[in-house]
Amino acid sequence: MTPRGIALPGNRWDLLDGRRPDAAPTVSVVVAHYEQPEQLARCLAALGGQDHPRDRLEVIVADDGSTEPPRVPEGVRLVRQADEGFRLAAARNLGASHATGDVLVFLDADTVPEPGFIRELTRMPGLAPDVVVVGRRRHADLTGAAVVADIRPVVAGRELPEPAWLTDAYRRSRNLLEADDRSYRHTIGAVLACSRIIFDATGGFDESFRSYGGEDWEWTYRAWLKGALLAHVPQAVAWHDGPDAGARDEHDRVRRNAEAVLLADLIPVPGSRPRGRPTDRVDIAVTAPPGASEGAAFVSVDSVLAAVPGSEWVDAADLAEARGRLDRVRVHVEIVRPVRVDRILGDLVDSIARDGMGVVTVRADDGAVLLRIRSSRAAAREERWGRDDLFPRASERDDGVRLLVGEPDVAAYLGGWG
Repeated sequence: MTPRGIALPGNRWDLLDGRRPDAAPTVSVVVAHYEQPEQLARCLAALGGQDHPRDRLEVIVADDGSTEPPRVPEGVRLVRQADEGFRLAAARNLGASHATGDVLVFLDADTVPEPGFIRELTRMPGLAPDVVVVGRRRHADLTGAAVVADIRPVVAGRELPEPAWLTDAYRRSRNLLEADDRSYRHTIGAVLACSRIIFDATGGFDESFRSYGGEDWEWTYRAWLKGALLAHVPQAVAWHDGPDAGARDEHDRVRRNAEAVLLADLIPVPGSRPRGRPTDRVDIAVTAPPGASEGAAFVSVDSVLAAVPGSEWVDAADLAEARGRLDRVRVHVEIVRPVRVDRILGDLVDSIARDGMGVVTVRADDGAVLLRIRSSRAAAREERWGRDDLFPRASERDDGVRLLVGEPDVAAYLGGWG
């Protein structure tokens, strides 16, 4: 069933500029909490002061096993899980499982939104369900601050520095309009919004995360592969009680290294995956030409693997299931007819990310398709909308890709004399 809303090309969320939904979207706010009664009270008071229509806003506190159940105002739903250690990802999933809104907003209990936060953060997902939005998390020392519906007067004089690496990234990318495969690093789970459609497509947060940090980045990467657009909305401001984690842990490289090592296996894109050792997940999948002889299939697959650094040969049926090691394939190189590739094809594969291509087709002189290089992100979005015009496509002739005619001499191919 085609979703309601606007189907956007590429990462062009700017096409929504100046537009608002005819009716405010139904929004479910999931507030993750653990042993933070004072901070939670400030967060919930601020949610009570939002200018989003009250009848289209529900608030769910997802408690990660606090010793005593947190107190919540009337109309706020409380869901709890057992205390089995740090389980932020599981708590967010728990809250989302009880949510009824078309748009989900994830907040942490130590984060206090300004009155327009929900309205600004949910505008784009309310128009175009593919958009994943991150707000602006500012920092302040809120120790002893009053519990009020509008936090703006309270934070005056309590402000703390914003993380320069993040503000610089938003500036360079024009608030993520120029996002790429590694822009997941610029999302923050404490001020995040997405449609129910995108959340369900990802399967939710990875509950194997059992320590601070990384679960939001890993989730965002999977959302990206499912066709999400990424956007930063600086007008959607929420105040975090205390400094940025990077400022607190400037010298805590052990913790940050543990997070990087974990993500290296879960996010196999270049720049995040290991440089030498293999990863747990496949990034670029190569499938053999259907119906080819054993020798032709061998030469086809082997020469493509040699020509596409970081690629792996996988079974086409397994790839269609997209499970286990194949659940986050970024690019699929489909060998349509038996070929021999004699040059590096990195530029063609890189064009998927660099130029935001959906499909790059390599053809023989007679026009026959030899290779089809597909973006998983583009394929997911186009399948969702039943369209093939949301990402650009290209077709070209490449002298380094030759059609195999007849049965190849595998020994000559391997030995280099034929």
